[in-house]
Amino acid sequence: MKRLILILMLIATPLMAVEPDEVLSDPVLEQRALNLSKGLRCPVCQSESIDESNAPISKDLRLLVRERLVAGDTDQDALEYIVARYGEFVLLKPTFGGANWLLWAAGPLMLLIAGGVGVVYVRGRSTAKAPQDDVLSADEAATLRDILKK
Repeated sequence: MKRLILILMLIATPLMAVEPDEVLSDPVLEQRALNLSKGLRCPVCQSESIDESNAPISKDLRLLVRERLVAGDTDQDALEYIVARYGEFVLLKPTFGGANWLLWAAGPLMLLIAGGVGVVYVRGRSTAKAPQDDVLSADEAATLRDILKK
């Protein structure tokens, strides 16, 4: 019975943390705000959008998005304002421009470098001389026999 109650409580938890006092009266503006906030990352939780997070900074960001839309900003203007204020880190899908191209390219570049190192290593091993059995000199053979006798 306890498990059933726990499961029902987990299912009944709200998926979005938007509180009723944050919701705009204009449904068009509210939908725009929801669409914008889906693409904004919570600076505290980092893996959740600001709509999913209960962190105070997320609430502030949700309110800021709504303030900007009520003030007459376009979606792009509101996003630019928030990115200018909090940095590009708040975007769940960062842009490809600026220094981000290096981050986008780092994975494929490292894969190519590792592949190149692997090819050079394998080729080097295939052309290496096979180890040759060195024959012991008479003195070495005598010393070895003496050691083995003991």
